[in-house]
Parts: sequence; structure tokens; C-alpha cells
Amino acid sequence: MNTLITGASSGIGAALAVACAQRGDTLFLCGRDRARLDAVADDCRRRGATVRADVVDVADRAAVEAWMDACHACAPLERVFSNAGVGTGIEDEANVRATFAINVGGNLNVVLKALALFRQPDARRAADGVRQIVLTASIAGYGPLKSCPAYAATKSCLKTWGLSLRGMLAPEGIRVSVVCPGFVRSRITDRNTCPMPFFMEADRAARIILARTDRNTGLIAFPWPMRLATWLLASLPFRVNEWINRLLPDKIAPRRD
Repeated sequence: MNTLITGASSGIGAALAVACAQRGDTLFLCGRDRARLDAVADDCRRRGATVRADVVDVADRAAVEAWMDACHACAPLERVFSNAGVGTGIEDEANVRATFAINVGGNLNVVLKALALFRQPDARRAADGVRQIVLTASIAGYGPLKSCPAYAATKSCLKTWGLSLRGMLAPEGIRVSVVCPGFVRSRITDRNTCPMPFFMEADRAARIILARTDRNTGLIAFPWPMRLATWLLASLPFRVNEWINRLLPDKIAPRRD
């Protein structure tokens, strides 16, 4: 399978790249850190995969479109993991704007370009070839969280948009899946100082995601206790939800100088 993965230099993206390499996929990877990205690409090549790896800022629409055009020219894309994302950290103006620019704007750039490519007639694509978009949202997108307002809002946007696209695009044979993981090892969780229940290693998360995307599962939310807890929290009357939210610890404890 010809697979494109954004945010492939660490966390879930890197683990997906390695897992796809083990399956024999042709890989197109991007990230923002050249050293980390090259390390992931080299690991995938050692496993026998053909890999193209480029430094791309997903928030740069022109760069994303040019890169995806180049990848598609090498081999018609079949599965696109729109995975790049950032955690907000301190909720100051610069971080909030960057979170929306990457988590929403960046994913818009990747997904809309993927749709344009998937809708083109391509004689090189196998008759039974898959056309699938996989968006990485988060369990945090299930409801308002005072511990990470911008991050939760952007992931909620991706979740709603992706699941809505799934219904709209089904008649065209384009599959859409939305991934809502809980706490998975990444550069984001490495900064967290809050408790992280049901913490999961990235390679295990990648196996879950791949197995369910293969089955064309629409909403891939895990682990199930976190999914249940966040669903219940979001289902409560807002006053109750707000009271519980006040009790939640900050994701990153404020420094006290």
C-alpha cells in the first residue's frame, strides 16, 4: 500500500511508519525535525520499506500541496494519515494560535489535498485500491477540558469534521476514519505532569489503529475506559461537567519561581 504519514518524526506517527514498513508499504513521511525524521525513515528502510522523507510544515498550504503532489507522482496515494499535531502547553496567545494553525489548519491542508488527489482518475491505481484518510484527533476532543482548552477544541473540531466527512464521502468510495487515542507516549505526553491513566506505548497504539483502519472503522477511540469516562463527562449537564472539570489537574503544572 502507498501510505503517507504526517507528523512521522515522533509519537504515533513514527510508530505508524514502522508498523507500515513491516507490512511492506511504500512510505511518504513528513515531519518538522530533520534528525528525528531521518532516524524514523532509516528504521523503516532497515525493515525493507521504500521511503521518501521530507521536512514539511503542515501549516504551510503551498508546501503541503507541492509535497503531496510529488509523492502522488511517485506512487498513487492510497492511505493518508493526517497525524501532525501539537499540544498547547501554556495557554498564552502564541501557543493557542499555533495550536489552531497546526491542529486545525494543518490537517485541513492535508485532508483537502488528499481529497483532490483521490478524486482524480489515476490509471496507475489498482482497480480495488483503497482511498482512505485517517485523521488523528484525541480523547480530549470528547468534551470541554479546562486543563487544555485549545488542544481539546482543535481535537473536537477534527473529530466532528472527520466523522461528518465519512458520511459525505462514502458514496464516492473514499473512506475516512478518526482516531481518538488516550494518553500515548509522545513528545506531548513527555511534557505532562498530570496523572495519565491507561498510558499506552506508541507501538501498541499503532497496531490498534492499523487493525481498525484495515476494517474501515469510523471512530477509533481507545483505550475503552478512557473513552467511556470522557463520553460520560461530556454527556453530563454542563454545571456538573464544569464542577468536575474544576477538580482536574493541569496537564503541565505551572512553575513556581
